Amino acid sequence: MGVESILIWILLGAVAGWLAGQLYKGSGFGLFGNIVVGILGSFLGGWLGHKMGVAGATTGGFSLASILTAVVGAVVLLFIIGLLKRK
Repeated sequence: MGVESILIWILLGAVAGWLAGQLYKGSGFGLFGNIVVGILGSFLGGWLGHKMGVAGATTGGFSLASILTAVVGAVVLLFIIGLLKRK
């Protein structure tokens, strides 16, 4: 994995985490938090998309499909974290 790929993952994570924060809680989580939530959400979204048979779910590169996949995964991740915090 090259430096360019790592930078794309970080940028994708920051954008997806920020968007998920705006959609789910109405605020972001800071730069580092957005990156972590977005990257984890990207993996979760790609896995869920594959399991559900969504053809457009992708986690590679910086495209609209990968951003949407990461945002959906990040929102699901935030929902799960919210459920665990309630217990």
